[in-house]
Amino acid sequence: MGVDPDTRRLVTRLLLLGLVTVLVQVTAVSQIEIFRATADLLPLVCAAVGLLLGSLPGAAFGFGLGLASDTASYETLGITSLALIAVGFVSGRVRELRDPQAPATPMVAGAAATAAVIVATGVMRFLLGMGLPVSGPLIREMASTIVLNALVALPVFGLVRRVLQPVLPEGPRRRRRRSYTTGGLSPLRRA
Repeated sequence: MGVDPDTRRLVTRLLLLGLVTVLVQVTAVSQIEIFRATADLLPLVCAAVGLLLGSLPGAAFGFGLGLASDTASYETLGITSLALIAVGFVSGRVRELRDPQAPATPMVAGAAATAAVIVATGVMRFLLGMGLPVSGPLIREMASTIVLNALVALPVFGLVRRVLQPVLPEGPRRRRRRSYTTGGLSPLRRA
């Protein structure tokens, strides 16, 4: 019982995408500062994979991406992985339940994913006893990172889509909301 060739190609592209993302993030992007903030490609790429492939592939990709990032940057193993698992899963669930097609979806998803990763890693570091020095400059840096990632999200989502487009499974059918079969009356409305 072998693996489907399409699945093999998808997994290969995801592995290469994750490896290149971690290498670019650790070696180049983390060194560039704009408005006292550095862009973080990890939540953006993880959210893009979740929006394109669904919840389980998004969560698995988030785990691998976080583990590779923690290993490459000598951080505590598992903190980034746990945060990116949540980002990939939630992004995938949004795709599965709502199938977002709005042009602003990458920016909103990128900002939300970045905010979630920042808050989750901060909380986990605090719970592990590493301390959490909350101050005005730190809050401003966090906000500027979220805004910067929202702006960087469009080209990152486009690049991830371009890399995965040849091997993407067929998209979900467009869902239409069902009309009520009771003559249009809402079950919540009383007569």
